[in-house]
Amino acid sequence: MRATRRPGQARERGAHQLAFTVRRTVSRDRLPQLRQLLAEMAAPRGGTAPRIPFDQLTGVHFARLLLLDEVVDREGRTIDASLVYMSEVDAPLERHLAELCTLAAPALDAAFGLCTDYPEAPDAPRRRRFLCDNRVRAQAVYVNALGRTREQILREDRLHRAIEEFLDRERNRLPAEAPRVRAAIQRFVESDAALAWARRRAPAPSLRHRVAEAVHLVSWTVALLLLAPLALALLVPFVLVLRLHERRDEPELLRPDPDHARALGEIEDFGAQNQFSAVGFIKPGPFRRGLIAVVLFLIDFAARHVYVRGSLAGVKTIHFARWVVLDDRRRAIFTSNYDGSLENYMDDFIDKVAFGLNASFSNGVGYPRTRFLFFSGARREDEFKDHLRRRQIPTQVWYSAYQHLTLHNIENNALIRSGLFGTLSEPEVAAWLRRL
Repeated sequence: MRATRRPGQARERGAHQLAFTVRRTVSRDRLPQLRQLLAEMAAPRGGTAPRIPFDQLTGVHFARLLLLDEVVDREGRTIDASLVYMSEVDAPLERHLAELCTLAAPALDAAFGLCTDYPEAPDAPRRRRFLCDNRVRAQAVYVNALGRTREQILREDRLHRAIEEFLDRERNRLPAEAPRVRAAIQRFVESDAALAWARRRAPAPSLRHRVAEAVHLVSWTVALLLLAPLALALLVPFVLVLRLHERRDEPELLRPDPDHARALGEIEDFGAQNQFSAVGFIKPGPFRRGLIAVVLFLIDFAARHVYVRGSLAGVKTIHFARWVVLDDRRRAIFTSNYDGSLENYMDDFIDKVAFGLNASFSNGVGYPRTRFLFFSGARREDEFKDHLRRRQIPTQVWYSAYQHLTLHNIENNALIRSGLFGTLSEPEVAAWLRRL
């Protein structure tokens, strides 16, 4: 049955998801002030610092502000401290930029105002120019369910709760037969104007985006097939050079600093989800820098066209992840939003995608020793976990639009909606009711 949209009732719109990153250096004399500001922004109560009103920013799933400390690279060159803003947001990006520059203006001015070259008299156009000028593009992005918007996730959670409340109220008056129970639920949903959207399918991303993705898939598939003979011809020399580099690699067999681990633990496990941010140096030389570029391209390609619905090679707990290369390809940052504890998160990776971890992270300094790119490495479990914890950095400000929901919850809510109307057999109805 088609629902009629009532006046003033917003129509659900489909969109794809974007990974937006802004980074700007901070002078040494302003670092203490910025640290204090970020601490106040993150505090659950108190503090006078302006905060980014993430709940009011359309389509923001996750967002973070983090500080990259000043470091010296392996050649003795100083990399200045910098402030990084990251968000996972529903398209279009222009809307997100506009809302950052208006609704979030006080917090934006306070935080990035402590960075170099921020406009002295900021207004919306100048803020937008600053954000665009300092945008950093990700080399690889993973989205758990492409096209599943924040609005859809929150609405389907409300639908689930509304149906549960109805069933609790009507428990003693409901029939015993599963199809009749479903019919009662359907009547309840149809009677509630606020749930009219649930009688329609969840919207897909725009046709323009789907066409662009299809063109990307076909064009790069053809290109990779054309390059396959050259890749095969170079395979033996590549493996020889790779093994030479792997034999020269020096893993860091060090335990994490207890104070560092304690500080990270203080900002974890406050809900069903957690955040992860890690940064490290890329191994020097053109071979490693070229290899990580190829690996991240392939990861991004697979995330866009293969792992598009709920699983990254068997890992089903990651909402979003991204890899960003920084500082003239000297460093890289990896961030993710995931369900459960860090220990379970690392175990999931080791057990299911150790080959992928090795292919990407083994190009970083200090990674456990690998063999032929894909083997060993993360399988050295204690070494790998210590390495990851040592590279992890605090995420000073972190936001989740639905921190109480795991990916299992989100998928279950989506299936409740999709099975609410339409034809189901009696066993399918019984299975659908068990989701409630």
